Amino acid sequence: MEQTSTLNPLLQAYNTPFDVPPFGKIATEHYLPAFEAGMKEQHKNIELIASLTTPPSFADTIEALEKSGKRLRNVSSVFFNLTSANTSPELEEISRQIAPVLAKHADDIYLNAALFARIKALYDRQDALALTGEQSKLLEKFYKDFVRNGANLEAAKQERLREINKDLSLLTVRFGQNLLAETNHYELLVTDQKDLAGLPASLIEAAALSAKEAGKDGWRFTLHNASVMPFLQYADQRYLRKEIYHAYINRCNHDDERDNKDIVTQLAALRAEKATLLGYASHADLILEENMAKTPAKANELLQQLWTAALPVAKQEAKEMQALMDREGKGEQLEAWDWFYYADKVRKEKYNYDAEALRPYFKLDNVRDGLFFVAKKLYGLTFHLLKDVPVYHEEVSAYEVKDEKNQLIGLLYLDFHPRSSKRGGAWMTSYRKQSIAENGRVAPIISIVCNFSRPTNTQPSLLTPDEAETFFHEAGHALHGLLSNVTYEMLSGTAVPRDFVELPSQVMEHWAFETEVLEQYAKHYETGELIPASLVDKMKAAIKFNQGFSTVEYLAASLLDMSYHTLAPGRTIMPLIFEKEEMDKIGLIPQIAPRYRSTYFQHIFSGGYSAGYYSYIWSEVLDSDAFAAFKEAGSIFDAATAASFRKNILEKGGTEEPMELYVSFRKREPDVKYLLQHRGLE
Repeated sequence: MEQTSTLNPLLQAYNTPFDVPPFGKIATEHYLPAFEAGMKEQHKNIELIASLTTPPSFADTIEALEKSGKRLRNVSSVFFNLTSANTSPELEEISRQIAPVLAKHADDIYLNAALFARIKALYDRQDALALTGEQSKLLEKFYKDFVRNGANLEAAKQERLREINKDLSLLTVRFGQNLLAETNHYELLVTDQKDLAGLPASLIEAAALSAKEAGKDGWRFTLHNASVMPFLQYADQRYLRKEIYHAYINRCNHDDERDNKDIVTQLAALRAEKATLLGYASHADLILEENMAKTPAKANELLQQLWTAALPVAKQEAKEMQALMDREGKGEQLEAWDWFYYADKVRKEKYNYDAEALRPYFKLDNVRDGLFFVAKKLYGLTFHLLKDVPVYHEEVSAYEVKDEKNQLIGLLYLDFHPRSSKRGGAWMTSYRKQSIAENGRVAPIISIVCNFSRPTNTQPSLLTPDEAETFFHEAGHALHGLLSNVTYEMLSGTAVPRDFVELPSQVMEHWAFETEVLEQYAKHYETGELIPASLVDKMKAAIKFNQGFSTVEYLAASLLDMSYHTLAPGRTIMPLIFEKEEMDKIGLIPQIAPRYRSTYFQHIFSGGYSAGYYSYIWSEVLDSDAFAAFKEAGSIFDAATAASFRKNILEKGGTEEPMELYVSFRKREPDVKYLLQHRGLE
């Protein structure tokens, strides 16, 4: 091990600009020794804390525990970020190897009786400790984390808990790897030009480029969102829409090596058993105890309230599309693979609006600059492109982020386009979280990872309005990480409950299409012409169209998540049968599938959102209400409102209860009416 550490860049001082990971020096063979060294170091640190015979103090127990795994956190952040954004078969094999080892390592900490005794002793007399608010929160968090991870269980139950955690760690890794492999495996290869009817030129060119890169003739369409979604929206050939739609909603459902059905069954059962071991009625009860919702009943109350409002709207939208199909006289009935296509036709008919016509005004570089403009107007931030900073892929760019006093706030990586080594979707993550050290504030290293349409031979990357909104969303998460200003890494930035973490991201979406913002960035990529006001008016008029569909498909997935995670222990389900039963219960119409079906519901089965997918809509109640504060102040850039949001939300991380933070900002609790207005569901 000593010889390895002298050669292993993960185990040495990085000596890079801004102390970022030295990506170019890290090789696959470095990870396992680095994990081993990190765990060994943390184990040694934990044993030192647990073996103390003096009465525990906050410094020698809680602060020491918070600092104990720094090396392991550094290794983990690099490794797991790359397995999401730039993986390889070798990294995936390491994931499978290391998952149960890390699970055991965590259990060894949480189930260390001597360590827990010191934490509990401090927790029981916290009122006498004269702690700051943040220190109290850190103590409370550690105590609850230990209890929620089995510290109070008897030995036999702790042993079973270890077995469950080991199995869960492996199953979640396999689920995500299967989904990535399945997404990369499928292709729809079109060889007859007539089958391209209806598709925009940009998509056709991208498909031709994709086919060429795959060594094939024709046009290649995939299950990456930038390919499949516009295909479903524009392709005139109904049988091809049906083919790719079925491939999309049946990912990991082919009874082959990439099938996820058995994994879902096992995950649901193991989570239910674990919750029971820990004294909870269900996995959802365990998870939501620490969220704003507190109970599954409270989360379901909001979901059902919105479902009642949204389902009739979706049914009316289906009627409008069927009426259009009837006028075409083909004798066809609306099916799920028709929805995107006919929704687009009805939208054009009602609003004379074509989202594709907006693409030329949403050049990716311009949207990025528009986003930087908003961050500067609201929070005084500037972004400087860096050329000498290590990156993990040639497509990644790095920006130094400074405040109005020219002080360093953090570093931001941007990684925009799909590739076979990257999982689908869009996300924000960190390579280093903000904290306060002896020599001052430790600047965070934040990354935004997306899957936006690639540039082609004839045009730059042009986004749809939805993609532009997604960029603003992830930037909101990034600002939460960048502007964090707390002492302890464990409470930093996005380390907040799941149903609060989406507030900073979703509130940023509101600025994307405001006139003052569009004037800064929405310029035609060829002519430089500002997006015409008439086109913006059409976009805004049409923005609430199809909200029945988008709300229903989202709520269906949220309710499915809750159904899986309120299962009683000992109940074994067959996922697709269970899914259908649950969707029939709520009256989901056959033309709409849940946004994520069971076998590819990555958020809840490998992405950390189990019993938490509802949080997007819960947070939307908050973000709609929060943006209304800017409107009520008379300007979307009102300085006092922005300063309050920064001080009370973005800088505070998880140092206080979420509702307390929100009330500090808004001076009252949020009102659901703003969400209903925003979605056109009043």
